[in-house]
Amino acid sequence: MPLRTRTTYLVSHLKTLRTIRFRFCLLCCSIFFLSLVWIELVTRQNSVNEILIQEALENVGRDLRYSNVYRKTKHLPKNLKYLLLWTRRDFAPFSFLEEGQRTFLKNNCSVINCYVTADKRLFGTDYTKFDAIAFNGRTMKSYKLPRKRSPHQKYIYFNMESAENFPVCNTKFDGFFNWTATYKLDSDLPTPYVLIRDKNRAIVGPKRRMQWKDNMENVYVDYRQTIENKTKMAAWFVSHCRTKSGRHIFVDKLQKALSTYGHNVDVFGNCGKLRCPRGKKSTSELCNLLLQKEYFFYLALENSFAEDYVTEKLLTAMSYSVIPVVFGGADYSRFIPPESYIDGRQMNSYQLAALMDRLARSPRQYSRYFRWKKYYTYHNPSMNENMCNICEALNDRTMMEKTTIYNNFRSWWNPYYKERCR
Repeated sequence: MPLRTRTTYLVSHLKTLRTIRFRFCLLCCSIFFLSLVWIELVTRQNSVNEILIQEALENVGRDLRYSNVYRKTKHLPKNLKYLLLWTRRDFAPFSFLEEGQRTFLKNNCSVINCYVTADKRLFGTDYTKFDAIAFNGRTMKSYKLPRKRSPHQKYIYFNMESAENFPVCNTKFDGFFNWTATYKLDSDLPTPYVLIRDKNRAIVGPKRRMQWKDNMENVYVDYRQTIENKTKMAAWFVSHCRTKSGRHIFVDKLQKALSTYGHNVDVFGNCGKLRCPRGKKSTSELCNLLLQKEYFFYLALENSFAEDYVTEKLLTAMSYSVIPVVFGGADYSRFIPPESYIDGRQMNSYQLAALMDRLARSPRQYSRYFRWKKYYTYHNPSMNENMCNICEALNDRTMMEKTTIYNNFRSWWNPYYKERCR
């Protein structure tokens, strides 16, 4: 073979080998890359599966909602107490009661074996299998009630709103309820807006016959600086202006009386010209800090007069260094210690203005209204303690076995229902 031909052949052969090597390398790289992608996908899928499995296990452990998926209540524990929410869930306290056991678990209740549901078909069409059926007074209708009930069941009336604003008028409800769960302190399950603890954190109130500590210690030294830094007389945070209690008239008269001393009531919200400052903290928190720093008095005025109807308005004042001026239908000695508040219904506007002016000018006298703070604290139990009490009651054998019925329910709820129902 001539030299030139041999050379040409060798060059061509080398090119072929390079092409094969290149393709082989390319194939190897592709296989390697695809292997990495496959491993990543498998790992990620396993990770996702593990997360989903873990979440499922946690959900089952924390809540028995799987019965709502499979409708196999026979698989649930035998000792569960079932509570059916007969009326809509969009108003308190039903809005605080989540499906299943979640509410009782989330609040670390001492008893958690209660199952809450709004599903009337949980047991098919047999409502008698529920241990209790709950009715919210804000939304219950006399023409939409269970047609069949069992002697072992408890029909419970819930309402956090004033009996004056929500009287019960229909005769069907006399002799209908077994238990009540309302802000009234003589309810079977009292659900007040405020909870009182002593310095050992034991729950001590509110109660119909409240025993307050006598001879409380002087706290003037502790609060002197806070009091002397205050510069404004009174604040009122309000969203609904005209109400059955006529609180707007009360404020108008007080405003006029205070003006003779060079003072006034600062009205925040929809019914006044003032707004709370804006910042990183919530608006309500900023309002409360403003109250703590600048004001001597806070107007805790209820929208209507009803026995034991004391709302979070009082809680606002008791949580900060400010004296509450209360205005409601309750016996406030059940809720707050003597000489810790001023009852606006016990004097006329000019007497009230004179007392407020005198206290604002005397830090030592003003500080007497804070002596209780060494012995008590105030809390909102609406979403925790009040909810836990429901499950405890359903597990209370004595309560469940005792036959109780409110034959005169309408007058118990509102003694003046006849006038209100005209």
